[in-house]
Amino acid sequence: MPQYPEPYWRVGLDIPSFPKLDRDIEADVAIVGAGISGITTAYLLAQEGLKVVLLEASTILNGTTGHTTAKITAQHDLIYDELIHHFGEEKARLYYQANSDALQFIKDMVNEHQIECDFTEEDAYIYANTGEGVKQIQVEYEAYKKLGIVSEYVQSMPLPLEMQAAIVMKQQAQFHPLKFLLQLVQAFVGKSGIIYENTTAVNIEKGERPSVITRDGYRVTCKHIVSCSHFPFYEMPNLYFTRMYAERSYVLGVKTEKAFPGGMYLSADSPKRSLRYTNVNGENLVLIGGESHKTGQGICTIKHYEALEAFGEESFGITEIPYRWSAQDLITLDKVPYIGRLSADESNIFVATGYRKWGMTNGTAAALLLRDLIVGRDNPYQELYSPSRFHADPNIKAFITINVDVAKHLIGDKIGIVRRSPGDLYSDEGAIVNVNGKRACGYRDESGHLHIVDSACTHMGCELAWNSGDRTWDCPCHGSRFSVDGDVIEGPAEKPLKRIELE
Repeated sequence: MPQYPEPYWRVGLDIPSFPKLDRDIEADVAIVGAGISGITTAYLLAQEGLKVVLLEASTILNGTTGHTTAKITAQHDLIYDELIHHFGEEKARLYYQANSDALQFIKDMVNEHQIECDFTEEDAYIYANTGEGVKQIQVEYEAYKKLGIVSEYVQSMPLPLEMQAAIVMKQQAQFHPLKFLLQLVQAFVGKSGIIYENTTAVNIEKGERPSVITRDGYRVTCKHIVSCSHFPFYEMPNLYFTRMYAERSYVLGVKTEKAFPGGMYLSADSPKRSLRYTNVNGENLVLIGGESHKTGQGICTIKHYEALEAFGEESFGITEIPYRWSAQDLITLDKVPYIGRLSADESNIFVATGYRKWGMTNGTAAALLLRDLIVGRDNPYQELYSPSRFHADPNIKAFITINVDVAKHLIGDKIGIVRRSPGDLYSDEGAIVNVNGKRACGYRDESGHLHIVDSACTHMGCELAWNSGDRTWDCPCHGSRFSVDGDVIEGPAEKPLKRIELE
């Protein structure tokens, strides 16, 4: 299997490093998670004159934000007819407006501060090439008209792809997310903001001045705590693992024979295909995304990259594939993010999660809302995004579906005889193996060294599955991911897997 560099966004970028927290400290606000929502919230609150501490379990800009396709748009797939059905026209319109506000905020920041981040305005298309897809497009277009969303229904588009109909939103945008956020990081530090990397938050001690407790036992005591980590590091009382599920999707960065005409594209039909470009040293790199599936489930993950490559070859002709990566996204019961106060009883603890693949606008909207809640300003989107909301339709059905699936994997995956032993593994192969009569995760690296760890996820004990595309162990229940040596890559798991030494 060929080795690939980091996602394009991080390659060649001079990202600063920050120390690990090694003592107890105090602040006005502690923010956990240094992705787009965490960094933007930290920047906004520092601009308000608050003392803000930003904690990151790994290194900044290395999680979902560093694995995005970086579309800045309010066109979030076929969502607005569904939102009208479940929430009503008023809240569906608020969702559109919140994401349009986020786009405008990013645009204003780029212009006012002259941020060089490859920002370009682009038209965004959802297109269909089947009869069923066209029907969905037509229904969605009617929803656009009800909500007053400026758009067009078209039967052609610049891309050389087969299509019958599309909806286009004009003047959406794309950018280099890390170049943009690095400017916010610098401005935040310039306002005496403090960042700690490799500092894992594991708990909250409640009170009038609550504290974030780290894995090493240190605490950050403050007036307000904000969880902007990809999966909330503090789940009580909302039990987010029962109210969200994780999906993985895949991206190829390719050079093509056919010129890319500009614009951003998403297919209404399955399998989903996402397309945009970015400029690299004067030539376009086309980003081909898609192949979503629930984390830890489905076919061999390398097959998803192969499917995207086949699509790209057929559509554009691929001359080179310099970059390849995958991303993980959390999806809530009703597909709207959870942003706001943790609960009515916890007025000084906040959460932001569940961006459903649209983190550039949803994450920015989260930062704007969190800023207003913390400084005491009115915000029209507070009720829409409230983490405590519950709507019988669709929440009950989605809740049952998610948790029945979890139960199936929690119990069913532990049944069955494992016949392979660690010695059976080929170079660069991972599989569930039998070690002393017990299941274990085994991987043999290209130098021949074996990496053996426990096969039960440390979150709730689900059996892990091998991800051959990313060389990780993934949990099919709640989306936790671990390295071949058992280190936590994605939550909700907080503890690493136990390493097993072979006799």
